[in-house]
Amino acid sequence: MTEPLTVLVIGSGGREHALCLALHRDPGVADVHCAPGNPGTATVAINHSIDQLDGAAVAALARTLAADLVVVGPEAPLVAGVADAVRAAGIACFGPSREAAALEGSKQFAKDVMAAAGVPTAASHYCATLAEVADALDALGAPYVVKQDGLAAGKGVIVTEDREAALAHAEACLPVIVEEYLDGPEVSLFAITDGVDSLPLQPAQDFKRVGDGDTGPNTGGMGAYTPLPWAPAGLVEAIMTQVVTPTVAEMARRGTPFQGLLYAGLALTSKGLRVVEFNARFGDPETQAVLAQLETGLGGVLYAAATGTLANIGELAWLPGAAVIVVMAADGYPGTLMTGGHIAGPRLFGTDDNVAIFHAGTAVDADGQLIAAGGRVLGVVAQAADLTQARVDAYAAVDALDFPTGFCRRDIALRAATGEIPTPSL
Repeated sequence: MTEPLTVLVIGSGGREHALCLALHRDPGVADVHCAPGNPGTATVAINHSIDQLDGAAVAALARTLAADLVVVGPEAPLVAGVADAVRAAGIACFGPSREAAALEGSKQFAKDVMAAAGVPTAASHYCATLAEVADALDALGAPYVVKQDGLAAGKGVIVTEDREAALAHAEACLPVIVEEYLDGPEVSLFAITDGVDSLPLQPAQDFKRVGDGDTGPNTGGMGAYTPLPWAPAGLVEAIMTQVVTPTVAEMARRGTPFQGLLYAGLALTSKGLRVVEFNARFGDPETQAVLAQLETGLGGVLYAAATGTLANIGELAWLPGAAVIVVMAADGYPGTLMTGGHIAGPRLFGTDDNVAIFHAGTAVDADGQLIAAGGRVLGVVAQAADLTQARVDAYAAVDALDFPTGFCRRDIALRAATGEIPTPSL
């Protein structure tokens, strides 16, 4: 594609805002549209009201816009087959098919693929009844890890020493996967793939628990940072060799090639690299930090993946330094939310120097005031020379906001910035 691209991004969260901004900044992209979008995406793209789960409606909008590329952001439209509908209309789409998106849509399917591909992962038991859960908990021991089999927006997992709490979680969301607990630091790696070739992005680490010191329930993610100063040499290459490449090859062998973004959540355990989970799309909030570091134009890379020409792209270029994202959530998250709270302050509708604020769960009320309309409301990202400065800048931007019904963790990237995470062996 030699002419600048017209791109349609599907979704309405912080990840989609970050994608729209990165595409907006790409000289190879002429126009950016977002459907349904949010008040933040409206500053860098043209929003369109649409049901993001309606593949026919998405394809029709893409045709109307003469879009060269559709980028499907969230997991639910992918599992619903929106990418299939777009491709059936003859439009390039970045995102896996409904069948391939089962890598995220079903934890058991992902386990089957990993077993066939020889990808290292945690031992697990698929459980359809509470009795099976009880047996699996006894077999694997504490800490207990119980995961909802289907989509759960990052909140379907419990890790606990309390057997009764593990059983209660399982009972609420059967069927589940009961897994062995994986020790060691966690890593997120995104790989862009066209179903044959794959390109890694910069690795990141996210913070899933709601409270400082990794306390409280799991959330969709309260912050992240990139790169990882404690990462062992050869980490990305090892993940690509042991995880991404064999998984992509196995999906192709099954006749369901995976084209899009393969997200590998991993643990660097005392026994070696292990996959915690796969996602079939850009992860949130890591995407916001990772794209802040990306120097290569995003549009051309995604278009190449969507058209089977990723081998022509070459290695991606990255800015020096580091990026940190701090998520501001509505009081009560991830439980009963305090929505409707007013939000004011600088940078809410644009970037300022090295800081950007991404809208994840916002709306505008009848008086034109920005309000909280979801659990994770804003993502405050700073890109700086190192993690320490990025943290300082991100939290300064958080403190400049007037959001009395919001909160954040105060320890995002702290241990990494102070050198408290030892380098694990591969």
